[in-house]
Amino acid sequence: MDTDSKKLFVLDTNVLLHEPLAIYSFQEHDVMVPMTVLEELDNIKDRKSDVSRDARVAIRALESILGGSVTPEDIISGVPLPLREGHEDAVGTLAIFPDHKIAYTIGDLPGDNNDNRIINTALHLQRQFQPRQVILVTKDINMRLKAKGAGMERVEDYRTDQLIDDIRFLSKGFHQFDGGFWQRLDKVSTERHGRYTEHSIPTSALATEGLYTNQYLIDEDSDFCGRVVSPGPENLIVRDLGRNRLLNQEAWGIKPKNIYQGMALNALLDPDIDLVILTGPAGCGKTLLAMAAALEMVVERNKYEKVIVTRNTPELAESIGFLPGTEEEKMMPWLAAITDTLEVLHKNDVNPNGSMSYIMEKANIQFKSINFMRGRSIQNSIVLLDECQNLTASQIKTMITRMGEGTKLICCGNLSQIDSNYLTAVTSGLTYMVERFKNFDGSANIYLNGVVRSRLAEYAEEHL
Repeated sequence: MDTDSKKLFVLDTNVLLHEPLAIYSFQEHDVMVPMTVLEELDNIKDRKSDVSRDARVAIRALESILGGSVTPEDIISGVPLPLREGHEDAVGTLAIFPDHKIAYTIGDLPGDNNDNRIINTALHLQRQFQPRQVILVTKDINMRLKAKGAGMERVEDYRTDQLIDDIRFLSKGFHQFDGGFWQRLDKVSTERHGRYTEHSIPTSALATEGLYTNQYLIDEDSDFCGRVVSPGPENLIVRDLGRNRLLNQEAWGIKPKNIYQGMALNALLDPDIDLVILTGPAGCGKTLLAMAAALEMVVERNKYEKVIVTRNTPELAESIGFLPGTEEEKMMPWLAAITDTLEVLHKNDVNPNGSMSYIMEKANIQFKSINFMRGRSIQNSIVLLDECQNLTASQIKTMITRMGEGTKLICCGNLSQIDSNYLTAVTSGLTYMVERFKNFDGSANIYLNGVVRSRLAEYAEEHL
């Protein structure tokens, strides 16, 4: 551990809670975990919360390396990381630092809380291993500021698992061309496939990179709207949809109010698309469009057998058992947005309450807790996952792998409304899903640009 060319990374607790196997993410460099971090993991592992599982996974990962015949001296000096599939480049060492034995010098932070003790440990190691680079890694913004102010030369966020550096670069699911789309093309080959018209366009003529399957193409000056069927290095196959046709679609009495909703409804009503991801600001129509399309596909078109509605429920593990009734009745407080949407869809009926009860039975609408989804296999259904910006990547994977044959998954979320203390817009499972599935030909992602709920909601979104 005295090799100057190798960096020494000191990990904060929140890094291991965010990514339990983060110790394998530093390639040839060495990793140090302060004893205070182990104490915090120990306090968290028995809590009734989502992060308790991550704490247990992190503890088991540390024990698998440092347990067995490893001596206390080896643990302090550093144990070589074992070869792990998918992390073949992790060839550094892992050590536990006994920070409770340090007599900190004058100038360090007061040692009355865990964050200060971890910062003091990093400062101690920085002095001890000078001129070797010692880097404190934490996802706590305030802790990074404190460490810098206390004299820590290198403090970083944990970004190894981030697919994008800035949420502004997140794929929106559509590309808008300046001016008219057809004006930039000299040669186009057009064919008719059933009820669809598809164009073969030279990729070089579009002067844009990174187009992917099921990405929508729109322009400013014409009625053109298309969807990428097959991106290629030489030719791009685009299905011609037409802006007016998209705006005249209808699902359960709902018509799109703008082209973004039109693209979303096109993807929602397409049975060949198994995963639809709807993102956008509050009031853009994500849940309303999803529920309208689900009722249309189940009741009117008989494409699916039932609708399953679920969402992340903060503190669900602690509080759901104290609510009266069945599982669905316990879920109702968290699914009020869905029932509000059903009321909107049937507000003009003669007997709205009777219509809602009839449709919930006819469409076999079921409200399920995300906690009880593990192990299930859902067939021939539409699954609506609402508020999924608060889910981690592993929770998103658990949900998607539940989907069986003939099932369509609709995910809705707003990255500006993340409630979790351990997630940001770039680390949310919703962001992972958008980036990981954009090249999957069975998925579509649409960012619903514009607030249509009310002029009050639109003004609030723009000015608050």
